[in-house]
Amino acid sequence: MTPNVERLPPDASLSEAGMKMREHDIGAIPVYEGDRLVGMITDRDIAIRAVAEGKNPGEVTARQAMSPGIAYCFDDQDIREAGKQMREKKIRRLIVLNRQKRLVGILSLGDLAAQGDEKVAGKALEAVSQEGRPEERRKPPKANNGRRQRKAAPVAH
Repeated sequence: MTPNVERLPPDASLSEAGMKMREHDIGAIPVYEGDRLVGMITDRDIAIRAVAEGKNPGEVTARQAMSPGIAYCFDDQDIREAGKQMREKKIRRLIVLNRQKRLVGILSLGDLAAQGDEKVAGKALEAVSQEGRPEERRKPPKANNGRRQRKAAPVAH
């Protein structure tokens, strides 16, 4: 788990979020309104919900682009439970709260591998990776044993 997590207000621009991510070498920042967690903004949110749509990151706010819903675990939960939640929700990062629902850190897939059971991390990574692939990449490969397929000879009429 990464403690001492950066925070961002919901009215911060995506440019601000991106600069903070670069400065701290991170890919996600919890979004807080006062002392209340309202979401999380990721580098992918910025790329997909703003840049790819031609929006100006200096004019779009974290609230407008952040991931909907908040996935979290508690700091006293078993790491296998956190891994299961990441696998089921197909997420790479999980907010970690204490029982008073105060932010204490963020758990990543890398943290799972380093701190927990490699099997749990592997299953979570597999589920997350499958979700992000385009449909055509999910199809099983054709059974040609790695050989190039020959084009059919033209039929003479």
